[in-house]
Amino acid sequence: MTNQPLVLLGGTGFLGSTLCELLTRHTGGAGPRIRVATRRLAHAHGVRSLPTVDVVQADVHDEEQLAQLLAGAGTVVNLVAVLHGSRATFERVHVVLPRRLVAACRAAGVQRVLHVSALGVGEGAPSDYLRSKTTGEALLRDSGLAVTVLRPSVMFGAGDRFFNLFAKLQQVLPVVPLGGSDALFQPVWVNDVAQALVRCLHDPTTIGQVYECAGPARVTLSEIVALAGRWSGHARPQLALPAALARLQARAMEMLPGEPLLSRDNLLSMQRPNVASGVLPGLRELGIEPTPMAAVVPGYLAPRRAVGG
Repeated sequence: MTNQPLVLLGGTGFLGSTLCELLTRHTGGAGPRIRVATRRLAHAHGVRSLPTVDVVQADVHDEEQLAQLLAGAGTVVNLVAVLHGSRATFERVHVVLPRRLVAACRAAGVQRVLHVSALGVGEGAPSDYLRSKTTGEALLRDSGLAVTVLRPSVMFGAGDRFFNLFAKLQQVLPVVPLGGSDALFQPVWVNDVAQALVRCLHDPTTIGQVYECAGPARVTLSEIVALAGRWSGHARPQLALPAALARLQARAMEMLPGEPLLSRDNLLSMQRPNVASGVLPGLRELGIEPTPMAAVVPGYLAPRRAVGG
């Protein structure tokens, strides 16, 4: 990694903020400047106080603003992604942005790019989400730039929207109706993925590689929900929904205001196991021992006891 600024797209999100903290800790505040783009400065409160981090208000989907972000930079890390939305939304975020990023990198003379994709990408992907991620990843890998791709499974950690969601649902629901209950995942700690990005940034032999970032255990969605309930102290029985009812439930959720808990496209994504293939290198090849869920999740889901209680 050069001493030129590192541009972090999606740096205020779950993985991005973790990566910022890890990078500043790794360099002791003496490393290259980290240029974090955000459309709203309020979203960057978690990273803007970190040493070496410069928060820039910008829309990365705007070609001129993207070009300004990359001016003088040495490396770009792209973490921008969405889990919910229309086909057009997935196309804009996962395909059009990588295409613009390739053009902007060439114009700015930026060669090094790290891109976070997802497990499940590839030929015959069953959902708009996975198909768009497949296309966007291919655009970057075929760009001629010095690209490294990471494909994580669903990530856990304090503040995640996965275990925390299922824990909160079990606080209020007597029974959890669950579509896609047998879908397979290999949850990975967000800190392990951030550490993998740091290793890749500092190791030029990772250029051209694709790394599958997954935890040590393969579990079904039903098992994940059960663990979230047990570790949060609100275990509830589950009602596995047949496919037709699961689609109906997801469609109803899409009609509610705000981001849906589960969409029909999510259900399609879950038809493909979200687990490592075992063919591509993973965390261990980067010198990282995958962290078990039990070592982290109970610590942030466990009920808080009142002081003096």
